[in-house]
Amino acid sequence: MNTKHDRIRAVVWTERGVRLLDQRRLPQEETYWTATCAFEVAEAITKMVVRGAPAIGIAAAYGVVLAARARFAEANSNWKALIKTDLQDLEAARPTAVNLAWALKRMAALINGLPSDVDPENALLAEAQRIHEEDIAANRRMGELGAALIEGPAKVLTHCNTGSLATGGFGTALGVIRYAYSEGQINEVFADETRPWLQGARLTAWELLQDGIPVVLIADSVAPYLLGQGQIQWVIIGADRIAANGDIANKIGSYGLAVAARHHRVRFMVVAPTSTIDWNLPDGMGIPIEQRPPEEVLTLAGKEIAISGTKAYNPAFDVTPAHLIDVIVTEKGVVHQPSSERMKTLQV
Repeated sequence: MNTKHDRIRAVVWTERGVRLLDQRRLPQEETYWTATCAFEVAEAITKMVVRGAPAIGIAAAYGVVLAARARFAEANSNWKALIKTDLQDLEAARPTAVNLAWALKRMAALINGLPSDVDPENALLAEAQRIHEEDIAANRRMGELGAALIEGPAKVLTHCNTGSLATGGFGTALGVIRYAYSEGQINEVFADETRPWLQGARLTAWELLQDGIPVVLIADSVAPYLLGQGQIQWVIIGADRIAANGDIANKIGSYGLAVAARHHRVRFMVVAPTSTIDWNLPDGMGIPIEQRPPEEVLTLAGKEIAISGTKAYNPAFDVTPAHLIDVIVTEKGVVHQPSSERMKTLQV
């Protein structure tokens, strides 16, 4: 694959701390924010400096490294007892994305096996870097598997941001789009603006143009009409959590897209690593849905767009049932018409 379509990295480890591309300021400013302690990493996750399920997990893993550095310097052999608070604070930063808990569980397992009287930073850094590198490799594999399903030249629609900005690099749904575009299988990408944080407008459009991939931005409400015009062959989105039966939680608006796609017989693809699957949840009814502040809906660019006293309902995610999904693409394989039984093939 041509690497000119893969030049962005939103999470980078440095000796000083975790260097994060501040996604709140894109596309007007390309500003970097360096978190030097676990608290600052958790704050960056909560305030959406860094966002996207895989990227959140990677940032949190590096946050554990910073926590270990500080706790060992503070308490030496008692660092393991103190770091538990840091792990809890990191996990509480955002509730819906399962990658966050997955990455922290993996780091905690390593902590349990480390000696108490030896500086843990190098061992934990190596593990966090493995998580990061594995994510990029998984994304490239998903890009290849997902692209193989697309008969080109095709037009596709995507929602929110699922690229290098949301992952360790390359992307999940945008990884498929990147790979397919480089192979000539996609000739046009439509991106929903994705209210209220406008990830499609601010991030996806910016990211695709940075990598030389043409994109057409649409308002969220345009998507069903566009699907009905017969212009789109695939809707391709990511997921923040997948239940054991194939139900998925993704950025609010995904469920409506799935309903419209099914009505208009447009194929619907979900792309996410297996770390996104919560095998403990039998279906999507148990997925916790983050409720964001009403101000995100009532204001735009810091200015009120609704009369004072107006209430707002602002869930960050919705749940799309498996029966509306044509295919789930993971690094371990592809599941067509997902169900509890078919999803089990990914556990082998």
